[in-house]
Amino acid sequence: MELLSRKCCSAKNYILTFFKWIIFAGITGFIGGLIGTAFHLSVERATEFRVANNWVLYFLPVGGIAIAVFYKLFKMTDSTGTNQIIDSIRTDDHVPIILAPLIFVSTVITHLFGGSAGREGAALQLGGSIGTFVGNIFKLDNKDMHLIVLCGMSGVFSALFGTPLTATLFAMEVISIGVIYYSSLVPCLASSLVAYGVSLFFGIAPVHYDLSIIPVLSLKTIALTAVLAALLAELSIIFCVVMHKTEHLMKHKIKDDYLRGFIGGLIVLLLTMLIKTHDYNGAGMDIVQKAIDGIVKPEAFLLKIIFTAITIGAGFKGGEIVPTFFIGATFGCFAGGLLGLDPGFSAALGLVSLFCGVVNAPIASIILSIELFGSEGIIFFAIACSVSYMLSGYYGLYSSQKIVYSKLKAEFININAK
Repeated sequence: MELLSRKCCSAKNYILTFFKWIIFAGITGFIGGLIGTAFHLSVERATEFRVANNWVLYFLPVGGIAIAVFYKLFKMTDSTGTNQIIDSIRTDDHVPIILAPLIFVSTVITHLFGGSAGREGAALQLGGSIGTFVGNIFKLDNKDMHLIVLCGMSGVFSALFGTPLTATLFAMEVISIGVIYYSSLVPCLASSLVAYGVSLFFGIAPVHYDLSIIPVLSLKTIALTAVLAALLAELSIIFCVVMHKTEHLMKHKIKDDYLRGFIGGLIVLLLTMLIKTHDYNGAGMDIVQKAIDGIVKPEAFLLKIIFTAITIGAGFKGGEIVPTFFIGATFGCFAGGLLGLDPGFSAALGLVSLFCGVVNAPIASIILSIELFGSEGIIFFAIACSVSYMLSGYYGLYSSQKIVYSKLKAEFININAK
């Protein structure tokens, strides 16, 4: 009887914990879905206004000053961002709730005036703040706070991109490479699905691309896929180094936040006028579609790296993942065509491979390929992600990311991403 009693008590604890996290994650996902939807629509409207009124770009330097003013006003440093969210999962530091409205407004300003940035960095920061808010309301302890922050990250990411499985696995995988927080699987998935449902309710269409050609599996196509992925792994290193070095250089040379925002915005404005196209302002999802259609300029990936590095380095907000999609898709389309692969399919491989290389999350990247492109080419995407992950070394967009286990052998290394 005593053994039966203990087993019943254990089962009760599991059931109560399960429902506890379904409720907490559901609340977090609902709030994240609402805010993520509002954020998506705000960025979309800002982008539409800029595209229809090109003169807005001339105010980009002023936008840089405005963002610096907001962060100074609320006593938030320019370094407060995605790295702090990642750190909070491993430490007892809590994400400041004020970060949510700050990153929301600052990202909309960046897109309105034509800075080259994405949305995912903002999504992770919004989600982290929402998770902290919910955790504070329910007075969760530090360990549960870590899980609720992951729930927030998954929820807003899912609402923005319409990729609930990727959002779930990305939050679980990105914190510590080589270690997956399996205890967060149910909470993150619940939050992600609820947020996804909210975004669908408000008419936010999931991001999806149709591939016209998927090659036949053969030794030749496997080899070409591996070669393309290896090139993208090297490109991921270049992108991460350029992003980090540019930000460091701009902060070192221009110490005043207001002046740095103004000068960075001015440089992006002048570059746009010089090349006489607005393709590299904003997120650039329209160019991703063109790349998948097989239409791309050979220099597109390089120009996007330059525009994004200057934008983020100057203090503008948004994130680097959508620019990563742009860079990976355009390079993949160009390089894959030279290798003899279909340019559109190569663009898809490039998008997923570069994403994998810069965030060091191969499982989430493979799932991303399914949610964006369907499952028919899954073997090629798995090959590309595997090669890109291994050959991208210990570089990453997020310097607070821990590489727990070596990419080359079964060895515990526990180092920060470069």
